[in-house]
Amino acid sequence: MTIEDIILDRDRRGISKLRPFVPTDFCDRAAQLILDHPGTAVIITGFYILDAGMVETDGPPGAVSIGNALENLGYEIVYVTDQHGIAIMEGTKSAGSRVVDFPITDDSASEAFAIDLLKSLAPSVVIAIERCGFTDEKMFLNMRGRDITPYNARTDYLISNHPHTVGVGDGGNEIGMGNVAEEVTNVDSLVKKACVTSVSELILSSVSNWGGYGLVASLSKLSGKNLMPTVDEDMDLIKKTVDLGAVDGMSNSQEYKVDGFTLEENAETITQLWDLLKQEGIS
Repeated sequence: MTIEDIILDRDRRGISKLRPFVPTDFCDRAAQLILDHPGTAVIITGFYILDAGMVETDGPPGAVSIGNALENLGYEIVYVTDQHGIAIMEGTKSAGSRVVDFPITDDSASEAFAIDLLKSLAPSVVIAIERCGFTDEKMFLNMRGRDITPYNARTDYLISNHPHTVGVGDGGNEIGMGNVAEEVTNVDSLVKKACVTSVSELILSSVSNWGGYGLVASLSKLSGKNLMPTVDEDMDLIKKTVDLGAVDGMSNSQEYKVDGFTLEENAETITQLWDLLKQEGIS
């Protein structure tokens, strides 16, 4: 059993069909890229749910788990989202991190904002987790193919203008899926129009939060320091995300679930990763 096996378990969407098209050790590769570039990490998240007018519970908890782990390793953490995710990220981030509101504006203004932000922050790595990304027509489409472009900041430009990037996704329309865009469209259960924004290292997972936990597990393994959240910490984080307004992406309602998985089902992934790290001698 590997980290990748654990985070692709209980696959309800068919994302694991893309596994032959990415490196077998994609979590370790992403973790190593990050560890090779210490400094400031920009973490982008927040997926807008059209029928709820709010971001979903998948993404922010994974982003905070990554951010907390990297803070533990000495990184400065800056979360980036748009107006729909600000309250969630402000309410769940650590005291030492900060949040940037990326404006929802036109293409040229968006790219200019991204370039200016990269200049001012000078991040060593940029990570996107469960963040809707450009189609080939520079639109943002949800899992059902509905257009959410008017509600989604063009944060792709933070990725496309940086040399060291990581993406985490579970459906084919997230930033990073440009690495396997052609393969996404060959899987009937995934989106019909894939995101074309590519990254240095792509993490696939059944639920994007789980991909975030997988990255933290790999960071733990490679650093020799257990950086994983506990089951209780993660449950509290998801609950807080919901209490701040986030919705389950499957039901579009405020409930303590992530992509239809209960807190207890979600905890199984955390527990398996903890057990794997113990086997590696990291406790």
